[in-house]
Amino acid sequence: MATLLIEKKPKYERIINILAVVVPVAVAALLGIRQKIELGAWTKVLPHVIGVINSLTAILLLTGYYFIKKKDITGHRRSMTGAFLLGSVFLVCYILYHISNESTPFGGQGFVRPVYYFLLISHILLSIVVVWFVLRAVYFGYTNQIVQHRKAVKWAMPIWLYVSISGVVVYLMISPYYT
Repeated sequence: MATLLIEKKPKYERIINILAVVVPVAVAALLGIRQKIELGAWTKVLPHVIGVINSLTAILLLTGYYFIKKKDITGHRRSMTGAFLLGSVFLVCYILYHISNESTPFGGQGFVRPVYYFLLISHILLSIVVVWFVLRAVYFGYTNQIVQHRKAVKWAMPIWLYVSISGVVVYLMISPYYT
């Protein structure tokens, strides 16, 4: 697979830095809107779609890791591009669901309750942090800046994998409480 013809300039790194702040802030602002937007009953299925997206993302991340260990650059690039695209679809689905539906309260009791909230809070915080690493990893990978790509991936991969898997676990824990 060919390398994209993106110039290696500091302006692209500035854009990544800006996006890494703007995306989480914009999502938080959208989620903070109290008045929900009526988009239809179809949005009720989005949590299930999001659970599938997180599962597929985790699989693609592990597949990409497998391919790079086998020195299959094309397979690695396809897997990681797929994971990145799924992350984009996830973001759209997440926003659509939360701007059109009230939050679902977690109904679990006992030991499972703090476990759920620990997973949820760590998932949310790390999903904010990982944006910067993922954007850098994708940029450096597609511009063939392998040393910088490896440095970004050192952090991006484990955090992104945790965010994907914890997203699935959180979904499975709260799914019985969806109406």
